[in-house]
Amino acid sequence: MKKPTEMRDNESLTKETPLAFGSPAVPPGSPIRRPTESRSRWWVWLLVLTMAAGGAYYWFLRPAASQAQEKKGKSGELSAKGRAVPVVAVSARRGDVPVYMNGLGTVTALNTVTVRSRVDGELVKVAYEEGQTIKQGDPLVEIDPRPFQAQIDQAEGQLAKDTAQLGLAQANLVRDTAQQKYAQTEADRYGHLVDEGVFSKDQGEQVRSSADALAGTLTADRAAIESARAQVTGDQAAINTAKLQLTYAHIAAPLSGRIGLRLVDRGNIVHATDTTGLAVITQLQPIAVVFNIPEDSLRQVMPKFSAGVKFTVLAYDRDLRRRLAEGKLLTIDNQVDPTTGTVKFKAIFDNLDNSLFPNQFVNARLLFDMRHDVVVIPTAALQRSPQSTYVYVVGSDHAVKMRNITTTLTEGDDAVVESGLTTGETVVVDGLDKLQDGTRVQVTMNGPGGSSPKE
Repeated sequence: MKKPTEMRDNESLTKETPLAFGSPAVPPGSPIRRPTESRSRWWVWLLVLTMAAGGAYYWFLRPAASQAQEKKGKSGELSAKGRAVPVVAVSARRGDVPVYMNGLGTVTALNTVTVRSRVDGELVKVAYEEGQTIKQGDPLVEIDPRPFQAQIDQAEGQLAKDTAQLGLAQANLVRDTAQQKYAQTEADRYGHLVDEGVFSKDQGEQVRSSADALAGTLTADRAAIESARAQVTGDQAAINTAKLQLTYAHIAAPLSGRIGLRLVDRGNIVHATDTTGLAVITQLQPIAVVFNIPEDSLRQVMPKFSAGVKFTVLAYDRDLRRRLAEGKLLTIDNQVDPTTGTVKFKAIFDNLDNSLFPNQFVNARLLFDMRHDVVVIPTAALQRSPQSTYVYVVGSDHAVKMRNITTTLTEGDDAVVESGLTTGETVVVDGLDKLQDGTRVQVTMNGPGGSSPKE
Protein backbone atom coordinates (compact mmCIF):
# COMPACT_ATOMS: atom_id res chain seq x y z
CA MET A 1 0.00 0.00 0.00
CA LYS A 2 1.16 3.50 -0.77
CA LYS A 3 2.04 5.83 1.91
CA PRO A 4 -0.28 8.83 2.50
CA THR A 5 2.42 11.32 1.55
CA GLU A 6 3.03 9.72 -1.87
CA MET A 7 -0.72 9.74 -2.60
CA ARG A 8 -0.96 13.41 -1.77
CA ASP A 9 1.97 14.27 -4.04
CA ASN A 10 0.49 12.41 -6.99
CA GLU A 11 -2.86 14.07 -6.54
CA SER A 12 -1.31 17.51 -6.39
CA LEU A 13 0.65 16.91 -9.59
CA THR A 14 -2.45 15.66 -11.34
CA LYS A 15 -4.36 18.68 -10.42
CA GLU A 16 -1.68 21.24 -11.24
CA THR A 17 -0.62 19.85 -14.70
CA PRO A 18 -3.38 20.03 -17.32
CA LEU A 19 -3.26 17.46 -20.15
CA ALA A 20 -2.66 18.60 -23.68
CA PHE A 21 -5.20 18.00 -26.39
CA GLY A 22 -4.82 14.57 -27.86
CA SER A 23 -2.29 13.35 -25.26
CA PRO A 24 -2.99 10.00 -23.77
CA ALA A 25 -4.55 9.84 -20.47
CA VAL A 26 -2.22 9.09 -17.61
CA PRO A 27 -3.36 6.15 -15.63
CA PRO A 28 -4.22 6.87 -12.09
CA GLY A 29 -1.40 6.28 -9.75
CA SER A 30 1.43 6.54 -12.41
CA PRO A 31 4.34 8.89 -11.77
CA ILE A 32 4.43 11.86 -14.04
CA ARG A 33 7.87 12.99 -15.50
CA ARG A 34 8.63 16.47 -16.63
CA PRO A 35 9.06 16.90 -20.45
CA THR A 36 12.29 18.92 -20.15
CA GLU A 37 14.07 16.17 -18.24
CA SER A 38 13.13 13.41 -20.81
CA ARG A 39 14.11 15.57 -23.82
CA SER A 40 17.62 16.35 -22.48
CA ARG A 41 18.43 12.67 -21.82
CA TRP A 42 17.38 11.66 -25.35
CA TRP A 43 19.90 14.00 -27.01
CA VAL A 44 22.72 12.70 -24.84
CA TRP A 45 22.11 9.13 -25.92
CA LEU A 46 21.89 10.16 -29.56
CA LEU A 47 25.28 11.91 -29.37
CA VAL A 48 26.93 8.88 -27.76
CA LEU A 49 25.59 6.52 -30.42
CA THR A 50 26.77 8.81 -33.22
CA MET A 51 30.29 8.98 -31.87
CA ALA A 52 30.43 5.19 -31.40
CA ALA A 53 29.31 4.61 -35.00
CA GLY A 54 31.96 7.03 -36.31
CA GLY A 55 34.74 5.31 -34.35
CA ALA A 56 33.70 1.88 -35.54
CA TYR A 57 33.73 3.05 -39.15
CA TYR A 58 37.18 4.66 -38.82
CA TRP A 59 38.84 1.64 -37.19
CA PHE A 60 37.15 -1.28 -38.95
CA LEU A 61 35.27 -0.43 -42.08
CA ARG A 62 37.60 2.19 -43.60
CA PRO A 63 40.80 -0.04 -43.82
CA ALA A 64 38.81 -2.89 -45.31
CA ALA A 65 37.35 -0.52 -47.89
CA SER A 66 40.82 0.84 -48.72
CA GLN A 67 42.24 -2.65 -49.19
CA ALA A 68 39.36 -3.64 -51.36
CA GLN A 69 39.93 -0.49 -53.43
CA GLU A 70 43.65 -1.33 -53.79
CA LYS A 71 42.90 -4.89 -54.83
CA LYS A 72 40.39 -3.64 -57.28
CA GLY A 73 42.98 -1.23 -58.69
CA LYS A 74 45.66 -3.92 -59.00
CA SER A 75 43.20 -6.32 -60.54
CA GLY A 76 42.27 -3.67 -63.05
CA GLU A 77 45.94 -2.99 -63.75
CA LEU A 78 46.70 -6.71 -64.32
CA SER A 79 43.67 -6.96 -66.49
CA ALA A 80 44.89 -3.99 -68.50
CA LYS A 81 48.29 -5.70 -68.96
CA GLY A 82 46.83 -9.05 -69.97
CA ARG A 83 48.13 -10.85 -66.85
CA ALA A 84 51.76 -11.07 -68.14
CA VAL A 85 54.05 -13.43 -66.16
CA PRO A 86 57.49 -11.99 -65.33
CA VAL A 87 60.30 -14.25 -66.60
CA VAL A 88 64.04 -14.11 -67.31
CA ALA A 89 65.19 -15.12 -70.77
CA VAL A 90 68.34 -15.33 -72.90
CA SER A 91 69.04 -15.46 -76.59
CA ALA A 92 70.40 -18.63 -78.15
CA ARG A 93 73.95 -18.02 -79.37
CA ARG A 94 76.59 -19.68 -81.50
CA GLY A 95 79.93 -20.57 -80.00
CA ASP A 96 82.53 -23.21 -79.20
CA VAL A 97 81.92 -25.76 -76.46
CA PRO A 98 84.73 -27.92 -74.99
CA VAL A 99 84.20 -31.64 -74.52
CA TYR A 100 85.69 -33.18 -71.38
CA MET A 101 86.25 -36.61 -69.91
CA ASN A 102 85.86 -36.59 -66.16
CA GLY A 103 87.62 -38.84 -63.67
CA LEU A 104 88.35 -39.08 -59.97
CA GLY A 105 92.01 -38.46 -59.24
CA THR A 106 94.62 -38.32 -56.51
CA VAL A 107 97.52 -35.90 -56.37
CA THR A 108 100.83 -37.78 -56.39
CA ALA A 109 104.33 -36.41 -55.83
CA LEU A 110 106.78 -37.12 -58.63
CA ASN A 111 109.52 -37.79 -56.07
CA THR A 112 109.42 -38.54 -52.34
CA VAL A 113 112.56 -39.22 -50.32
CA THR A 114 112.95 -40.44 -46.75
CA VAL A 115 116.21 -38.98 -45.44
CA ARG A 116 118.18 -41.58 -43.47
CA SER A 117 121.56 -41.66 -41.76
CA ARG A 118 124.32 -43.73 -43.39
CA VAL A 119 126.55 -43.65 -40.31
CA ASP A 120 126.14 -44.15 -36.58
CA GLY A 121 126.50 -41.25 -34.21
CA GLU A 122 124.90 -38.50 -32.18
CA LEU A 123 122.61 -36.02 -33.95
CA VAL A 124 124.17 -32.68 -33.02
CA LYS A 125 122.44 -30.25 -35.38
CA VAL A 126 119.10 -29.85 -37.17
CA ALA A 127 119.35 -27.12 -39.81
CA TYR A 128 115.77 -27.04 -41.15
CA GLU A 129 112.34 -25.93 -40.00
CA GLU A 130 109.36 -28.24 -40.22
CA GLY A 131 107.36 -27.62 -43.38
CA GLN A 132 110.18 -25.60 -44.95
CA THR A 133 110.60 -25.47 -48.71
CA ILE A 134 114.19 -26.45 -49.44
CA LYS A 135 116.43 -26.75 -52.47
CA GLN A 136 118.65 -29.61 -53.47
CA GLY A 137 121.95 -29.47 -51.57
CA ASP A 138 120.67 -27.46 -48.59
CA PRO A 139 122.05 -28.76 -45.25
CA LEU A 140 119.54 -30.71 -43.17
CA VAL A 141 121.18 -32.40 -40.18
CA GLU A 142 124.68 -33.03 -38.82
CA ILE A 143 125.96 -36.09 -36.97
CA ASP A 144 128.91 -35.73 -34.60
CA PRO A 145 131.91 -35.64 -37.01
CA ARG A 146 134.71 -36.07 -34.44
CA PRO A 147 134.94 -39.89 -34.55
CA PHE A 148 135.27 -39.80 -38.33
CA GLN A 149 137.87 -37.06 -38.20
CA ALA A 150 139.88 -39.16 -35.75
CA GLN A 151 139.72 -42.09 -38.17
CA ILE A 152 141.02 -39.86 -40.91
CA ASP A 153 143.93 -38.71 -38.77
CA GLN A 154 144.78 -42.28 -37.82
CA ALA A 155 144.63 -43.46 -41.42
CA GLU A 156 146.79 -40.58 -42.57
CA GLY A 157 149.40 -41.44 -39.90
CA GLN A 158 149.49 -45.04 -41.03
CA LEU A 159 149.78 -43.88 -44.60
CA ALA A 160 152.81 -41.79 -43.74
CA LYS A 161 154.44 -44.75 -42.00
CA ASP A 162 153.79 -47.13 -44.86
CA THR A 163 154.95 -44.55 -47.36
CA ALA A 164 158.26 -44.38 -45.49
CA GLN A 165 158.53 -48.16 -45.58
CA LEU A 166 157.94 -48.05 -49.31
CA GLY A 167 160.73 -45.52 -49.71
CA LEU A 168 163.09 -47.67 -47.65
CA ALA A 169 162.27 -50.74 -49.72
CA GLN A 170 162.87 -48.81 -52.91
CA ALA A 171 166.24 -47.58 -51.54
CA ASN A 172 167.23 -51.12 -50.61
CA LEU A 173 166.37 -52.20 -54.10
CA VAL A 174 168.60 -49.55 -55.58
CA ARG A 175 171.47 -50.48 -53.29
CA ASP A 176 171.12 -54.20 -53.82
CA THR A 177 170.79 -53.70 -57.55
CA ALA A 178 174.12 -51.90 -57.63
CA GLN A 179 175.76 -54.61 -55.54
CA GLN A 180 174.29 -57.35 -57.65
CA LYS A 181 175.52 -55.66 -60.80
CA TYR A 182 179.04 -55.42 -59.38
CA ALA A 183 178.93 -59.00 -58.19
CA GLN A 184 177.75 -60.16 -61.59
CA THR A 185 180.61 -58.33 -63.24
CA GLU A 186 183.11 -59.92 -60.84
CA ALA A 187 181.60 -63.33 -61.44
CA ASP A 188 181.99 -62.91 -65.19
CA ARG A 189 185.59 -61.68 -64.83
CA TYR A 190 186.49 -64.51 -62.47
CA GLY A 191 184.91 -66.95 -64.85
CA HIS A 192 187.32 -65.92 -67.64
CA LEU A 193 190.26 -66.06 -65.23
CA VAL A 194 189.24 -69.52 -64.09
CA ASP A 195 189.13 -70.60 -67.73
CA GLU A 196 192.64 -69.16 -68.20
CA GLY A 197 193.85 -70.95 -65.05
CA VAL A 198 194.61 -67.78 -63.11
CA PHE A 199 192.11 -68.63 -60.36
CA SER A 200 190.91 -71.91 -59.19
CA LYS A 201 187.52 -73.19 -60.01
CA ASP A 202 186.39 -72.93 -56.36
CA GLN A 203 187.24 -69.25 -56.28
CA GLY A 204 185.19 -68.72 -59.42
CA GLU A 205 182.18 -70.56 -57.93
CA GLN A 206 182.41 -68.51 -54.76
CA VAL A 207 182.21 -65.25 -56.67
CA ARG A 208 179.37 -66.59 -58.77
CA SER A 209 177.36 -67.62 -55.68
CA SER A 210 177.78 -64.16 -54.20
CA ALA A 211 176.35 -62.65 -57.39
CA ASP A 212 173.41 -65.10 -57.34
CA ALA A 213 172.71 -64.28 -53.69
CA LEU A 214 172.52 -60.60 -54.51
CA ALA A 215 170.07 -61.42 -57.34
CA GLY A 216 167.82 -63.13 -54.75
CA THR A 217 168.09 -60.05 -52.57
CA LEU A 218 166.82 -57.95 -55.45
CA THR A 219 163.76 -60.20 -55.71
CA ALA A 220 163.10 -59.77 -52.00
CA ASP A 221 163.54 -56.01 -52.31
CA ARG A 222 160.99 -55.92 -55.09
CA ALA A 223 158.54 -57.96 -52.98
CA ALA A 224 159.07 -55.58 -50.07
CA ILE A 225 158.34 -52.66 -52.37
CA GLU A 226 155.11 -54.25 -53.58
CA SER A 227 154.06 -54.97 -50.01
CA ALA A 228 154.79 -51.40 -48.99
CA ARG A 229 152.82 -50.11 -51.96
CA ALA A 230 149.86 -52.32 -50.93
CA GLN A 231 150.07 -50.90 -47.43
CA VAL A 232 150.05 -47.38 -48.82
CA THR A 233 147.05 -48.21 -51.02
CA GLY A 234 145.19 -49.66 -48.03
CA ASP A 235 146.01 -46.62 -45.96
CA GLN A 236 144.70 -44.36 -48.69
CA ALA A 237 141.51 -46.40 -48.88
CA ALA A 238 141.09 -46.08 -45.12
CA ILE A 239 141.53 -42.35 -45.45
CA ASN A 240 138.94 -42.18 -48.23
CA THR A 241 136.53 -44.28 -46.18
CA ALA A 242 136.93 -42.08 -43.15
CA LYS A 243 136.46 -38.98 -45.29
CA LEU A 244 133.32 -40.50 -46.80
CA GLN A 245 132.00 -41.24 -43.32
CA LEU A 246 132.72 -37.64 -42.42
CA THR A 247 130.79 -36.53 -45.48
CA TYR A 248 127.86 -38.75 -44.47
CA ALA A 249 127.86 -37.03 -41.09
CA HIS A 250 126.69 -33.85 -42.90
CA ILE A 251 123.36 -34.73 -44.53
CA ALA A 252 122.07 -32.44 -47.30
CA ALA A 253 118.77 -32.39 -49.20
CA PRO A 254 118.85 -34.90 -52.10
CA LEU A 255 116.15 -33.00 -54.02
CA SER A 256 114.12 -29.81 -53.94
CA GLY A 257 110.74 -29.92 -52.27
CA ARG A 258 108.89 -29.44 -49.01
CA ILE A 259 110.18 -31.14 -45.88
CA GLY A 260 107.72 -32.66 -43.46
CA LEU A 261 107.66 -32.94 -39.70
CA ARG A 262 110.89 -33.68 -37.82
CA LEU A 263 111.15 -37.38 -36.97
CA VAL A 264 114.26 -37.31 -34.74
CA ASP A 265 115.31 -34.56 -32.34
CA ARG A 266 118.80 -33.26 -31.71
CA GLY A 267 120.78 -35.27 -29.15
CA ASN A 268 119.51 -38.71 -30.17
CA ILE A 269 121.84 -41.46 -31.32
CA VAL A 270 121.04 -42.49 -34.89
CA HIS A 271 122.13 -45.62 -36.72
CA ALA A 272 122.51 -46.55 -40.34
CA THR A 273 120.11 -49.43 -39.76
CA ASP A 274 117.26 -47.23 -38.50
CA THR A 275 114.08 -47.64 -40.56
CA THR A 276 112.27 -44.52 -39.36
CA GLY A 277 114.51 -41.99 -41.07
CA LEU A 278 115.26 -38.41 -40.10
CA ALA A 279 112.82 -36.51 -42.33
CA VAL A 280 110.68 -36.87 -45.46
CA ILE A 281 111.04 -34.56 -48.48
CA THR A 282 108.25 -34.38 -51.05
CA GLN A 283 108.61 -32.70 -54.41
CA LEU A 284 105.69 -30.33 -55.03
CA GLN A 285 106.80 -28.54 -58.20
CA PRO A 286 106.01 -30.10 -60.58
CA ILE A 287 103.43 -32.54 -59.26
CA ALA A 288 101.27 -35.25 -60.80
CA VAL A 289 97.63 -36.29 -60.70
CA VAL A 290 96.63 -39.90 -61.33
CA PHE A 291 92.98 -40.32 -62.35
CA ASN A 292 90.77 -43.05 -63.80
CA ILE A 293 88.96 -42.91 -67.15
CA PRO A 294 86.50 -45.58 -68.36
CA GLU A 295 88.09 -48.07 -70.73
CA ASP A 296 85.53 -47.23 -73.44
CA SER A 297 87.11 -43.79 -73.75
CA LEU A 298 90.46 -45.21 -74.83
CA ARG A 299 89.38 -45.42 -78.46
CA GLN A 300 88.80 -41.67 -78.46
CA VAL A 301 92.02 -40.70 -76.67
CA MET A 302 94.69 -43.20 -77.71
CA PRO A 303 94.87 -42.35 -81.46
CA LYS A 304 95.43 -38.66 -80.72
CA PHE A 305 97.80 -39.35 -77.83
CA SER A 306 99.88 -41.73 -79.96
CA ALA A 307 100.04 -39.02 -82.64
CA GLY A 308 101.65 -36.64 -80.14
CA VAL A 309 98.66 -34.52 -79.11
CA LYS A 310 99.25 -32.83 -75.74
CA PHE A 311 95.89 -33.07 -73.98
CA THR A 312 95.01 -30.40 -71.44
CA VAL A 313 93.94 -31.63 -68.01
CA LEU A 314 92.12 -29.44 -65.47
CA ALA A 315 92.08 -30.22 -61.76
CA TYR A 316 88.98 -29.19 -59.80
CA ASP A 317 88.16 -29.37 -56.12
CA ARG A 318 86.00 -32.02 -54.48
CA ASP A 319 82.75 -30.15 -55.28
CA LEU A 320 83.76 -29.63 -58.93
CA ARG A 321 83.24 -25.87 -58.55
CA ARG A 322 86.69 -24.30 -58.25
CA ARG A 323 89.48 -24.95 -60.73
CA LEU A 324 92.75 -25.62 -58.92
CA ALA A 325 95.32 -26.04 -61.68
CA GLU A 326 95.88 -26.69 -65.37
CA GLY A 327 98.35 -29.24 -66.69
CA LYS A 328 99.14 -31.69 -69.48
CA LEU A 329 98.54 -35.40 -69.88
CA LEU A 330 101.86 -37.15 -69.19
CA THR A 331 101.16 -40.80 -69.86
CA ILE A 332 98.56 -43.57 -69.90
CA ASP A 333 98.86 -46.85 -68.04
CA ASN A 334 99.53 -50.04 -70.01
CA GLN A 335 96.59 -52.07 -68.71
CA VAL A 336 92.94 -51.86 -67.71
CA ASP A 337 91.97 -52.43 -64.10
CA PRO A 338 89.63 -55.44 -64.34
CA THR A 339 87.89 -54.65 -61.05
CA THR A 340 86.77 -51.15 -62.09
CA GLY A 341 86.95 -51.25 -65.88
CA THR A 342 89.04 -48.07 -65.92
CA VAL A 343 92.49 -47.01 -67.09
CA LYS A 344 94.88 -44.83 -65.11
CA PHE A 345 95.88 -41.54 -66.68
CA LYS A 346 98.74 -39.44 -65.30
CA ALA A 347 98.93 -35.68 -65.77
CA ILE A 348 101.66 -33.27 -64.71
CA PHE A 349 101.12 -29.77 -63.27
CA ASP A 350 103.61 -26.96 -62.62
CA ASN A 351 101.83 -26.22 -59.32
CA LEU A 352 103.60 -22.88 -58.87
CA ASP A 353 101.00 -21.71 -56.35
CA ASN A 354 101.04 -25.03 -54.42
CA SER A 355 97.30 -25.46 -54.95
CA LEU A 356 97.82 -29.23 -55.28
CA PHE A 357 99.05 -31.29 -52.34
CA PRO A 358 100.17 -34.95 -52.25
CA ASN A 359 97.34 -37.44 -51.61
CA GLN A 360 94.74 -34.70 -52.19
CA PHE A 361 91.46 -35.82 -53.80
CA VAL A 362 90.58 -33.91 -56.99
CA ASN A 363 88.27 -34.13 -59.98
CA ALA A 364 90.29 -34.34 -63.19
CA ARG A 365 88.84 -33.15 -66.50
CA LEU A 366 90.57 -34.20 -69.72
CA LEU A 367 89.88 -31.85 -72.64
CA PHE A 368 89.85 -34.18 -75.64
CA ASP A 369 87.65 -32.33 -78.18
CA MET A 370 86.09 -28.97 -79.05
CA ARG A 371 82.70 -28.47 -80.71
CA HIS A 372 82.90 -25.41 -82.95
CA ASP A 373 80.13 -23.05 -84.13
CA VAL A 374 77.18 -24.76 -82.43
CA VAL A 375 73.92 -23.38 -81.01
CA VAL A 376 74.27 -22.95 -77.26
CA ILE A 377 71.66 -22.22 -74.58
CA PRO A 378 71.79 -22.40 -70.78
CA THR A 379 70.92 -25.75 -69.26
CA ALA A 380 68.45 -23.91 -67.02
CA ALA A 381 66.19 -23.47 -70.07
CA LEU A 382 65.83 -27.22 -70.66
CA GLN A 383 62.57 -28.89 -69.69
CA ARG A 384 62.04 -32.62 -69.98
CA SER A 385 59.00 -34.75 -70.40
CA PRO A 386 58.72 -38.51 -70.86
CA GLN A 387 58.50 -37.98 -74.61
CA SER A 388 61.01 -35.22 -75.35
CA THR A 389 63.17 -32.30 -74.26
CA TYR A 390 61.66 -28.87 -74.83
CA VAL A 391 62.10 -25.16 -74.13
CA TYR A 392 59.79 -22.17 -73.91
CA VAL A 393 60.48 -19.79 -76.79
CA VAL A 394 59.28 -16.18 -76.52
CA GLY A 395 57.48 -15.03 -79.66
CA SER A 396 57.04 -11.57 -81.13
CA ASP A 397 53.62 -11.31 -79.45
CA HIS A 398 55.27 -11.79 -76.04
CA ALA A 399 53.68 -15.21 -75.65
CA VAL A 400 55.69 -18.37 -75.03
CA LYS A 401 55.57 -21.43 -77.21
CA MET A 402 56.65 -24.94 -76.22
CA ARG A 403 59.18 -26.28 -78.69
CA ASN A 404 60.80 -29.70 -78.80
CA ILE A 405 64.58 -29.66 -79.28
CA THR A 406 67.43 -32.16 -79.57
CA THR A 407 70.54 -31.75 -77.43
CA THR A 408 73.79 -33.63 -78.02
CA LEU A 409 76.04 -32.30 -75.26
CA THR A 410 75.71 -30.67 -71.87
CA GLU A 411 78.84 -29.05 -70.47
CA GLY A 412 78.59 -27.15 -67.23
CA ASP A 413 75.91 -24.47 -67.59
CA ASP A 414 75.75 -24.76 -71.40
CA ALA A 415 73.80 -27.15 -73.58
CA VAL A 416 74.45 -27.74 -77.29
CA VAL A 417 71.25 -27.78 -79.39
CA GLU A 418 71.44 -30.04 -82.41
CA SER A 419 68.00 -29.16 -83.85
CA GLY A 420 64.80 -27.32 -83.01
CA LEU A 421 66.29 -23.89 -82.24
CA THR A 422 68.15 -21.23 -84.19
CA THR A 423 70.57 -18.53 -83.18
CA GLY A 424 68.96 -15.40 -81.74
CA GLU A 425 65.72 -16.98 -80.54
CA THR A 426 64.77 -16.12 -76.98
CA VAL A 427 64.28 -18.92 -74.47
CA VAL A 428 63.04 -18.65 -70.89
CA VAL A 429 65.49 -19.64 -68.13
CA ASP A 430 63.69 -18.46 -64.99
CA GLY A 431 59.99 -18.48 -64.06
CA LEU A 432 59.31 -21.71 -65.94
CA ASP A 433 57.01 -23.13 -63.28
CA LYS A 434 54.33 -20.52 -64.10
CA LEU A 435 54.30 -21.08 -67.87
CA GLN A 436 52.27 -23.09 -70.27
CA ASP A 437 51.85 -22.96 -74.01
CA GLY A 438 50.56 -19.50 -75.00
CA THR A 439 51.21 -17.69 -71.71
CA ARG A 440 51.95 -13.98 -72.09
CA VAL A 441 55.20 -12.97 -70.39
CA GLN A 442 57.04 -9.89 -69.28
CA VAL A 443 60.64 -10.62 -70.30
CA THR A 444 63.85 -9.51 -68.61
CA MET A 445 66.84 -10.39 -70.76
CA ASN A 446 69.83 -11.95 -69.03
CA GLY A 447 73.50 -12.06 -69.99
CA PRO A 448 75.93 -9.49 -71.49
CA GLY A 449 73.35 -8.40 -74.02
CA GLY A 450 70.56 -8.07 -71.45
CA SER A 451 68.02 -5.23 -71.56
CA SER A 452 65.34 -3.77 -69.39
CA PRO A 453 62.05 -5.62 -68.95
CA LYS A 454 59.85 -5.64 -72.01
CA GLU A 455 56.41 -6.91 -72.74
